[in-house]
Parts: sequence; structure tokens; C-alpha cells
Amino acid sequence: MPPRFRARPLLRVAAAGSALALLATACGDGDDGTVELRFSWWGSDSRHEALQEVIADFEAENPGISVSGDYTDWSNYWDRLATNTAANDSPDIIMQDDAYLSEYADRGALYDLTELETLDLSEMDPLMAESGVTEDGTTGAVGGVNAMTIAADPQAFEEAGVDMPDDENWTWGEYAEISEEITDATDGEIIGTQGPGNENVFQIYARQHGENLFDENGEIAYSDETLTSWYEFNERLIEEGIQPSASRSVELAAAGPEQSLVGMNEGAMAFFWSNQLVALESASGRDLELLRMPGEAEFERTGLFYKPSIYYSVAAGSDHPEEAGQFVDYLLNDPASARVVQGELGIPANLEVRDAIVDDLGQADTKATEFIDEIEDSIVDGNPPQPIGAGEVVDINLRVMEDLGFGNATPEQASEQFTSAVQEATEPSGT
Repeated sequence: MPPRFRARPLLRVAAAGSALALLATACGDGDDGTVELRFSWWGSDSRHEALQEVIADFEAENPGISVSGDYTDWSNYWDRLATNTAANDSPDIIMQDDAYLSEYADRGALYDLTELETLDLSEMDPLMAESGVTEDGTTGAVGGVNAMTIAADPQAFEEAGVDMPDDENWTWGEYAEISEEITDATDGEIIGTQGPGNENVFQIYARQHGENLFDENGEIAYSDETLTSWYEFNERLIEEGIQPSASRSVELAAAGPEQSLVGMNEGAMAFFWSNQLVALESASGRDLELLRMPGEAEFERTGLFYKPSIYYSVAAGSDHPEEAGQFVDYLLNDPASARVVQGELGIPANLEVRDAIVDDLGQADTKATEFIDEIEDSIVDGNPPQPIGAGEVVDINLRVMEDLGFGNATPEQASEQFTSAVQEATEPSGT
């Protein structure tokens, strides 16, 4: 383990092994000489189905390569990946998130993709092309582009007798008022909002205040005042019954799009990434709309940003890195693959592929793509790379929001708890 970082919960099981443990995989070859690869990812049922179809198409075109899928939901994915990596059983192709990419790269677990002759990254969107670059090289290839949004159900608004908001100008206060109107008008049969209390929405709120979650040096870049005001706002939603109860919110936080209030036709609004609209519409059976964040015209600047929806990485110790690169190349650069996946992983990062499939997109993916295009002029800038340890922020926020929801912490205490835990998670050792 590099001496400049202490062992972190994400990869604590890996710290006990040798460096070779991080750089080995358990994938071998078949008796007939077929190259066997394993591909890991997280996501919804619609993503599982799409990627398994992509695998089948790739295998049909490349009969000498076999790819097996290793997938689960987000909440279980990272523990499984850390355990597999430490047990010499790392998948050859790994779906990664920006909160974890630097950590795996720092520990030597990921290949520098520029060294693979089978992988072409030249057609990536210039706005996103360098997103997967870490101190250890290009360890992640952007697989798609998305943005945080509010998935809104017009039918729920209509049933409540409430007008859809002007999402280019609405404030956070108006968002709360509209949510309360819907809940009250339907006697709670339709909940106005599932609640905004995740760390990604807070990052937008902080950006609207001229701040951020982290700065270029990987240090906390928001003020105590901004974070406390955010928790005060969430406390109001909980105490006034504008969003579900604390216990119900805990359940919803662990669920995916299909089990969200909007997905189950029990809510009018929920915060999701734009690429999750496919799963939401499939589950709800309704035509949904994507709304901009509240507060975009309320403060000094806008907060929305483009985010790499996922990265593709290749395990540093893969027995077959070139074949793994060949599969990643198919995922990124072949329109046939993109036509199957549609917008499930965000809009394609390859500009030529994006243009090639735009007319083949389904209704939900077309709406997500249009949303991405519509907000482009309002986006001020992107975010700096997240520091090592940032993957813990999700769980930290869930714990703090749970304490806030159950009345075990005031907004001021929640703010102190969150900041202290994030600093500890991302702090280099020896400081």
C-alpha cells in the first residue's frame, strides 16, 4: 500500500494482501482456447438486460472471446469489487465511478488504457476526454454523460390539481411549496417529493452558492453555513411531512429507480441522474418529464454540471488486457453496442456514435438527450477530480441524513458530523 495514504474501508481487505493480490485476476481460458473475460457493473434491471445483449453481440462477432457478466446493485457493488480485488479475483473489465476511480488507480489495480493497442479513445467528447485521467495514467474511459435532474410525473401533478413548475426559474422554497401542495391535495396518496437529501444534490446547491464539495486539491470546498442551511432545508421537508418519513426515506435511499416513489406511482418528483429515466418510465409505465434543479436562477451562479455516468477500466493484472481493451472499444466505439444500450449509461461519450444513434433512441432516451443539450448553455464549469476516499461520502451522507431525519442530530450537528467524517475519509495519512 502506498505510504502516503492510510488504509480505507473501501479497500481495507486489500491492504492485508500483497501487491500481487491487487494485480491478479482469476479469469482463465477455456478448454478450447477461448479467451475468457469477466465484466462487472452495477445498475437496474434494464441495464443488466442491455449489457447482457451487448455481450452476446460482441461474442457473436468475436467467437474467440467469451465475456461473463458480474453485476449487482450500487449498494453492494463496491464491497464486492473490493473483496474480489483482494482475493485475486478482479474482473477484467470494471465499471467505475469517479468517486472510486482515483482510489483503485492509486493502488495499482487499473491498467493505463493508452497502452492498449485494441482501444481507441480518439473520438471521445473533448469536454469529457480527460475525465478518466489520474496520476497513474488514463485509468478510466468515459462510457456516457449525464446530469442530475428531477424526474417528475405530470399525471401525479394533474391528479393533485397542481401545475407543473417553471423549472428555469423556480426556487428551492417553491420546490418545497409545490411538493407540499401535492401531498396535501391527495391526502398523502401521492407524496410531493422523495426528497433531495443526497450528496450530489448538495453539490449542486453548494455550486449555486459559489462553492463546491471538493476543490482542485481534493479538500472540502463548501462553507459550514452552506451545509447547515442545506440540512435545515431537509429538516423542514421531513418535519412538515413534505417528503416521506425518516424510516421510509431510509428504505427509499437503498432502493433503485424501480422502487422509488415515482417508479411505483406513489410520488410526483424524485432526484435522479438523467440516464435513469429509462428505468423510471419502464417501472412507472408513465411518460415522465425531466426538470432542472431548483435555485438555478436564484443564486449567484448555476449549479448543474455534466458528470461521466460511468467509466470503463481494465484490471491491471488481467491475463488478457488487449482482449479486454477490445471489448471496451466495442462498448465505446461501435454504434451497434450504443443502439442496444441506448441512454441507459448516459448519452454516448463518442461524438460519432452519438450522432449515429440519435434517430434510433427510444422516447425516454430522447428526452434525456434533449435535457443534456438544453442545459449546456447554463453550465458554468465542471468539477475537479474527486480525492481518494470520496467513495465514502455516499455512506457518510446516508448516516448523517438518517440521524437528522430521526431527530438525533440538529442541522448544526449534522453539518459537523458530515464534514468531520468526510475530512477523515479523504485526509492523506500522516497529517
